[in-house]
Amino acid sequence: MKIGDVILPDFPLLLAPMEDVSDPPFRAVCKENGVDLMYTEFISAEGLIRDAAKSIQKLDIFEYERPIGIQIFGDKVEVMREAAAIADAIMPELVDINYGCPVKNVACKGAGAGLLRDLPKMQKITEEIVKICKRPVTVKTRLGWDDDTINIKEAAKRLQDVGIQALTIHARTRSQMYKGVADWRWIAEVKNMPDIHIPIFGNGDIDSPEKALEYKNKYGVDGIMVGRAAIGYPWIFREIKHYFATGQKHPLPTLQERIDVCKKHLEFSVRWKGEKLGIFEMRRHYTAYFKNMPDFKPYRTRLVEAQSQNHVLEILDEVFENYAFTTFVASEPETIEVMEEEVCYG
Repeated sequence: MKIGDVILPDFPLLLAPMEDVSDPPFRAVCKENGVDLMYTEFISAEGLIRDAAKSIQKLDIFEYERPIGIQIFGDKVEVMREAAAIADAIMPELVDINYGCPVKNVACKGAGAGLLRDLPKMQKITEEIVKICKRPVTVKTRLGWDDDTINIKEAAKRLQDVGIQALTIHARTRSQMYKGVADWRWIAEVKNMPDIHIPIFGNGDIDSPEKALEYKNKYGVDGIMVGRAAIGYPWIFREIKHYFATGQKHPLPTLQERIDVCKKHLEFSVRWKGEKLGIFEMRRHYTAYFKNMPDFKPYRTRLVEAQSQNHVLEILDEVFENYAFTTFVASEPETIEVMEEEVCYG
């Protein structure tokens, strides 16, 4: 598959852009476990043009991450155009536009999913970004604002007409937020439109290899994007690929793997953000890294309360000593409900 000059596998697995999650440390462990295309956290266009430190830091990308897209969001044509030029100059493989974030302080201000209520403006912003960018432009969006205004088919056609080269659809409306069941039938309808020729990627509720294969076959998408199911569980990508190739489930990550990857994630987080912030932002990942561990709550509490990198590493070593002979069992993913109020993505 190609998006512009970007060559991907025939059925790529994508990592969703998630605020305060899809940073370089998290992307590093996902890349090692088989993800084919990743995106930065979504970045405020206003923040970029004003040189806001947090927005500028989100532009950090590393060679091992490629191919990677930088995702931006905003509601003003000129601001988005200028921000896209800044992102494009960083030389990612793609520049992606977020038309899917449902949180109030984004969508209700006219950005993210808010632009699903103004398709002409969405089209104009996209057209200007396509004109300014040297790299392919892609979009991530939702089905519509609510069940009464599902307009994804019109949005897809408008976006393709002004030059986007791939579209990812989260199969929920803005009003659903992350609740209820994602309705992939709408994604299939877009994919089957006779005048749609760009790759269509599906997103929403992919939390197991079995579901990934079922949705691939049932809805005919060109690839799948995984979001919350990857939080603290980067192995989801290798498990999906293994299942696609063999029809068999990949063995669960061992305790040693979980601890090694958690340590690597932590060390990169501290190196990139500094010890205080790096440790703080790792807290959201511990539950998922060690799910299915019996009586793990005291350790989780200690990990969350630890104030230094060395202290966290000591606790992780203690976990290994005390759980070395524990057998992990498969269960329903825990991250979706735990994280949904903390993570913003389209």
